[in-house]
Amino acid sequence: MKAFSQACQNNKVPILDRLRPLLAARHSVLEIGSGTGQHAAFLAAALPRLVWQTSDVAQNHAGIEAWIDGVDNVLPPLDLDVDAGEWPLQHYDAVFSANTSHIMHWPTVKNMFEGISRVLNPGGVFALYGPFNYRGEFTSPSNEAFDRDLRANDPGMGIRDFEAVRDLGVSVGLTVIDDYTMPANNRMLVWERDRIGTA
Repeated sequence: MKAFSQACQNNKVPILDRLRPLLAARHSVLEIGSGTGQHAAFLAAALPRLVWQTSDVAQNHAGIEAWIDGVDNVLPPLDLDVDAGEWPLQHYDAVFSANTSHIMHWPTVKNMFEGISRVLNPGGVFALYGPFNYRGEFTSPSNEAFDRDLRANDPGMGIRDFEAVRDLGVSVGLTVIDDYTMPANNRMLVWERDRIGTA
């Protein structure tokens, strides 16, 4: 049986609605933390002009491969542990990641941004979906409860502050260009890599 995430099922259409115009002129996407593979299978099928590169730690690859089987423009998952520092040599027009920054420890979030800055083409975009705080405040009681549950499970986890990830992007040459309201108290944050740089 395929691995299944109800959250992926619930949010895939709103995510597609935001990614479709954002990626209209792009050709290649690296997805970080493909998880079950549901997002890759759905989004790539809906955006057939793109070459969609999945990635995750090795133990999730079988589940991803089951979901993407038969979707012609999705590539088999790369073994990508953002803390290991072994990023692809290829460069991409876009990077996408969903529901990752709040389950990563903060040093891992930093490593993710640093790696993205290396593989993203100048002018490329990075779209990060998930819940975020603003000025240190939760945007809803449900996000506050979710954060409490995360930290009870692992003190290194937790909903990140928008200002912290914004500034983290700036430190590696990424500038926030959009911040979209999404269903269920989530956001879609979009960065663009500086156009002056080495691809």
